[in-house]
Amino acid sequence: MNRFRRPLLFLLDSVILLVVALLLSEFSLRYGLSDAVGIGRLPENLLLLYGCTVLFQVLFHTYDSLWRYAESREYLFLLLAAGCGFAAYEVVSRFVLRETVISFLLLVAISSLWVLLMLLARFAYRVYRSRVLFRREGTKVPVAIVGAGAAGVQLLEELCSNPDSRYAVQCFFDDDPAKIHNRIHGVEVKGRISDIPDRLRAMDIRELLVAIPSITEERRQEILRELSGLDRVRVTILPGRLDLLSQKPIRSQLREIKIEDLLGRKPVQLDSEPVDAYVRGKTVMVTGGGGSIGSELCRQIAKHRPKKLVVVDIYENNAYDIQQELRYLYGEKLDLTVEIASVRDAGRLGQLFAAYRPQVVFHAAAHKHVPLMEQSPQEAVRNNVFGTLNLVRTADAYGVEKFIQISTDKAVNPTSVMGATKRLCEMILQSMKGRSNTTFAAVRFGNVLGSNGSVVPLFKRQIAAGGPITITDKRIIRYFMTIPEAAQLVLQAGAMAQQNELYVLDMGQPVKILDLAENLIRLSGYMPYRDIDIVETGLRPGEKLYEELLVASRDIEKTENEQIFIERQPAITPEELRDKLAVLEAALEKNDPKVIRSAIHQVVPYFYEPEELNQNQGDEVEIPEQDPTVVQ
Repeated sequence: MNRFRRPLLFLLDSVILLVVALLLSEFSLRYGLSDAVGIGRLPENLLLLYGCTVLFQVLFHTYDSLWRYAESREYLFLLLAAGCGFAAYEVVSRFVLRETVISFLLLVAISSLWVLLMLLARFAYRVYRSRVLFRREGTKVPVAIVGAGAAGVQLLEELCSNPDSRYAVQCFFDDDPAKIHNRIHGVEVKGRISDIPDRLRAMDIRELLVAIPSITEERRQEILRELSGLDRVRVTILPGRLDLLSQKPIRSQLREIKIEDLLGRKPVQLDSEPVDAYVRGKTVMVTGGGGSIGSELCRQIAKHRPKKLVVVDIYENNAYDIQQELRYLYGEKLDLTVEIASVRDAGRLGQLFAAYRPQVVFHAAAHKHVPLMEQSPQEAVRNNVFGTLNLVRTADAYGVEKFIQISTDKAVNPTSVMGATKRLCEMILQSMKGRSNTTFAAVRFGNVLGSNGSVVPLFKRQIAAGGPITITDKRIIRYFMTIPEAAQLVLQAGAMAQQNELYVLDMGQPVKILDLAENLIRLSGYMPYRDIDIVETGLRPGEKLYEELLVASRDIEKTENEQIFIERQPAITPEELRDKLAVLEAALEKNDPKVIRSAIHQVVPYFYEPEELNQNQGDEVEIPEQDPTVVQ
C-alpha cells in the first residue's frame, strides 16, 4: 500500500472537496442563499480551487509525510498549504480572471470544512493504525534511530522494506544541525542526541537503535552513558565501521548493549607487527585453548599465520567448538591440531611436546573460580601450581623459545586460594631465571568481560528471568577488560618478553559492580529497583572488595608501549621454590582442605584472609585515583 499512499491521499482530498462543495451549494440553493454566496459556474471554479490548493500541498510536502507519525508540525503545514491555496484562488479569480463566481463567504465555508475533514481523515487513520493495526500486527515496536547518517538511513530503508521487521521507526535523533527538523524518507529528525531524554517523555518509544558506527569510542561511551538513564527504553547498537562492513544486511547486525561499551576508556589496541615476528611460521601451543581466553588467543594467533597451532584442553566440548570454528574460518590454510590432555599429567605433556615440538607456548589452563577453589583447594594446587610446574619443566626440556603464563590481579596480595596459587605460578616462572634457554614471562590482568563465570553473563541471565540481580557487596570495585584486549595483551607481552618478566596492563579506572549492574538494567529497558531489584548476598569465600594490579607502584617499569608495564619482583631461587613445593606436596598427601590452606599461607607471602583485608577496607572503599607513576 505504500506505493499508492500519495494517489490515495489525492483522491481522498478530491472527494472531500467535491462533497463539501456540493453539500454547501445544495444548502445555499435550498435556503435561498445562492445570491448571497454565489454559486455560478461552480465546477470550473472548484477545479481551479482544487488546483491552487493541491499546488501548495505539494510545495509544503504534506503528501510526503507519514501521517501515522504526524505531530503539530505536519498539521500546521497542512493548514498553511490550504490557506495559501485558497488565497491563491482568490487572487487568480479576482485579479487574473476578473470573475468572482464563488463569493468570499462560500469560499471560507468550503475551505474551513474541507480542511477540517482532511485533518479528521488523517487523524482517524493515525488512530486506526496505532490502536487497531498495531494490535493486529502485535510485533511492531515503536523505535527511534540515533544517528541520521548513512548507516541510520540504510537501517531505516531495510526496516521499512522488510515485511518481517518488528520495528516501526518513528523518528531520528542526530547532532547535525542541518538535519534537525527535516525528514529522511518521511521520518523526522526530532532533535539532537542530548534532547532524547526530554523528547521521549512525550513519545511512545520503546527502543533506541544506535546507528553511528563512525564515531570515536569516547563519543560512543558518552552517548551510551546518557541513554543508560532512560526510563523503560531498551537500547541496541550497531557495531563499529569495520565490523559493519563484514556482513549484510545491516539490520542483522543490531546487537544488545554490552557492558564493555561503557568501560569508560578506549579499547586497548596493540601493535600486531611484533606479534607477527615471533608467531608467524612457528609451531604454537595453547593450553586451555578451549576456554574464554584460550580460544580468543587461538583466534588471534591464527590471524598471524603460524606454521602449526596445537590446542590442548581437558574439556573436549570447548576444544571441539574452537576446532570447528577455526576449521570453518581457515580450512586448509591453518594447520590445526586439537589434543585432549591435562597439564597435571607430565607424561602426556612429554608426548605432546615430543610430537609437535612447539616453539611458543601460551599457558591458559587453570582453575579460576574463586569460591569453588575455596571449597577444593587441593584441586587448585594440583592443577594451577603443579600443572604449571609440569608444563614449565617440559617446555624447558624441549627447548621452547617463549613460554607465556596467564596470571591475574587476584595474585596481588591474594585473599583466595585461586589467587595464591596463581602467585605461586608466577614464582615458578621467576625461579627459571638464568637456568633455561626458554624465555618465561607472565601476564597479569583484571576481570575479563564475557568470560566463563564473569558477572555480565550472569547479570544478563538474571535480567532475562525478571530479576533480581545478585551482587555480593555493593561496595565492590573491579578492573575490567574485554576478551580480545586480554588476548592482545598476552600476545604483545610474548613479543616483548626477554626473561622472567611480569607484565601488567594499565586498565584505566576500576568499575563499581553496582554501577555496572544498574547500567545493564537500564540499557535493557528496565529501571533498577523498580522493575529489576538488586540484592546483596554477602561476600563469597575468598573474595575481597577491590583488586590490585600491582604489588607496589614503585616496582614497575615502563615499556615502549605506554599501556604495558613490567613489574620487578624479588628473585626466587630454585632451592626456595623446592622448599615451598615440598610443603604443598606434604599437605596434599593429607588431603585436608584446612591443612592445604594453611600450607598455602606458609609458602605465599602476603596471603591474607579476606575478612582481615576487607575489614581494613570497610566502608571507605571507593574508586581510587590512578597512581601518577602508572598512568602516563
